[in-house]
Amino acid sequence: MARYRFRYSLSGLAAVALLAGCGQDAGSGELAGPRPVKSVAASAAQAQTVRFPGVVQAGVQTDLAFRTLGRVVSRKAGVGDLVRAGDIVAGIDPLALELAVRSAVADMRNAQAQLENALLTEDRKRRLASTSASSVADLDLAEQALKSARANMGKAKASLDKTREQLGYAELRAEFDGVVAATWVEVGQTATAGQPVLTIARLDRRDVIVDVPEARLKSLRVGDRFDIALQLDDTLRTSGVLREIGPQADAGTRTHRLKIAIDKAPEVFRLGSVVTATPPKTQQGLPIGLPATAVVKRDGADHVWVVDPASHTVSFRPVRLDISPTGVRSVQVLSGLKDGEEVVVAGVNQLAEGQSVKTEQEQRP
Repeated sequence: MARYRFRYSLSGLAAVALLAGCGQDAGSGELAGPRPVKSVAASAAQAQTVRFPGVVQAGVQTDLAFRTLGRVVSRKAGVGDLVRAGDIVAGIDPLALELAVRSAVADMRNAQAQLENALLTEDRKRRLASTSASSVADLDLAEQALKSARANMGKAKASLDKTREQLGYAELRAEFDGVVAATWVEVGQTATAGQPVLTIARLDRRDVIVDVPEARLKSLRVGDRFDIALQLDDTLRTSGVLREIGPQADAGTRTHRLKIAIDKAPEVFRLGSVVTATPPKTQQGLPIGLPATAVVKRDGADHVWVVDPASHTVSFRPVRLDISPTGVRSVQVLSGLKDGEEVVVAGVNQLAEGQSVKTEQEQRP
């Protein structure tokens, strides 16, 4: 009986040893064998292209207004009319201004008559004083009256010039060549001084107005050239130069307004046209687009697994991402990767530093 028990014990020990050896071989094979993963080649050409919608507006537009109160009696231009510099576009009733000119003319004639009388009186008093027929005090009074008459003459002349200038305010003239963009006053309406009557926009200078989020401003500079395409037909394109960046963000949308000058744009880019503006792409620091699954968060920082093409091992590398929203499936890497490097996009949570991998290229959408 003891012999059989000993035989059974040897058989059990052999079985345990065999199972242990098999488990060791399987475990060592799993550690030594490359782990299959999916990867993509980092390429800046795959980065998402940013486009901004915009509207074509006049680079310079002015609200024309009368400089004096009056009733509008004529308006010679409407919305869409072309005007030249110096053209009369509107007028107010000039009667009150004409009467003011007549009154100023009468005042000037009166001052002129007083001046002539003062000149004669001063000359007579001077001759009498030279012969001692008149006192020196009378001569002083005559000279003082002459000075006063000359001052009144200058005042009357200045008043006449002012009223004549105000009479010219009865006609509203265009300051430059352009098109009437809006009208604010109709014939018969009383316009106050400074109240807008017409809005004239220049046609030779046009801007594309674009509102961009704050996160995009860091890559934009005044003087950058944008590609401008008409939204109705993107084959119609032109270019523009960024001439102004709004210094203050809009309180509601938190966007900054850009003005892109397109001075030599085709006529199809009319005022009010909706366009698409594409910002320039810099040669250095161009963001690299990757699937969001490639990013691993660790210790509050973003990392990716980069595959060494020679040894087929992976290394854990920190990267800096673009914080602006680009989509739930993709991210843009601003630094930490080079164009052409292979990045793991599937199986990132089961890797270790220096681990061998067997890569399978994933097709980009």
